[in-house]
Amino acid sequence: MLRFLTAGESHGRALIGIIEGLPSNVNIDTDYINRDLYRRKNVFGRSERMKMEEDRVKILSGIRDGKTTGAPIAIMIENKDYRPELFSNSEKIYNPRPGHADLVGLLKYNLDDIRDVIERASARETAIRTAIGSIAKLFLNNFDIRVYSRVVNIGGIKDEDEFLIDEEYIKKVETSPVRCGNKEIEEKMMKLIIQASEEGDTLGGIFEVLVAGLPVGLGSYVHYDRRINSRIGAAILSIPGVKGVEFGKGFELSSIPGSSAVDEIGYSEEKGYFRRTNNMGGIEGGITNRENLVIRAVMKPIPTLRKSVQTVNVATKEKVLSRYERSDITGVPAASVIAESVVAWEIACEFLDKFSGDSFEDVENAYMNYIKRVSKY
Repeated sequence: MLRFLTAGESHGRALIGIIEGLPSNVNIDTDYINRDLYRRKNVFGRSERMKMEEDRVKILSGIRDGKTTGAPIAIMIENKDYRPELFSNSEKIYNPRPGHADLVGLLKYNLDDIRDVIERASARETAIRTAIGSIAKLFLNNFDIRVYSRVVNIGGIKDEDEFLIDEEYIKKVETSPVRCGNKEIEEKMMKLIIQASEEGDTLGGIFEVLVAGLPVGLGSYVHYDRRINSRIGAAILSIPGVKGVEFGKGFELSSIPGSSAVDEIGYSEEKGYFRRTNNMGGIEGGITNRENLVIRAVMKPIPTLRKSVQTVNVATKEKVLSRYERSDITGVPAASVIAESVVAWEIACEFLDKFSGDSFEDVENAYMNYIKRVSKY
């Protein structure tokens, strides 16, 4: 069973992650993990804090000479913006920001300082989850399973181009400040982000994740929580600010007849069974069908605004204006990279549930035997 746990606060000493269940002898490249952390950090529309943070992972245990040992893996990302004064004798915060966990967290945990909520509820926690998911990607790469992402909408400016899995297009996305593969749309998105910043406002949008190389058979229809779309949907929705998720054509399917929605099945000696379209996004009955897995998610505008909105002081119950906590103008490009990691993690979990083993070699043997069997059909 593959699982992880994270700990740490936004302005605490560090973020910590512990992974259990990864088999031994998996090659781990820390440079690869650090590149993913850089991709999350180095996008347009982020706060000044991201210029300060280095976000480099430190391996504390479970990896020796670049390979997993089968023991629990502990990793750490130090916060360069560590502020000890926020954890002792700091002025208490009483004005909750609408749209954040401030008020509900205060009530749920019987706290008297919103700072106690802010520090853990912060999206800063996604840095360590990006690193954890990057380790999952390194594992999946051994089986030619690749995870990609891009941004398709910021503030209503849409990129309707096809998501192409070729080197040239991926390079355009990876070199774009907003992770958009269309240069003209990219420029419009950036102008809108600058405008929102000048107005003290924020922007939401939509990102897309595509997974290529998946085998048929990950997930199951036999119980609700074993459906792979159920697991992935929950993981995407766990990213702060994400309010909706769809697979394939998703909500568009509500407007077309079933005869146009279904992915007709074909067969060839070269491919075996295949789908003539991919409206379902690579999942049927909660199981991967060997087509590309296509996921889109909508992220709300970040509710931390320089443009003040009304709230209530929890100490006096008086109407006040919300306070400003340093924040991004848009989190959509960063969220696309985070989403790669959370999706990769869930796929790795399903993969190891199906092809379990204590060593990488055991897992690989189980996988190859399965592929040999299903390739007959």
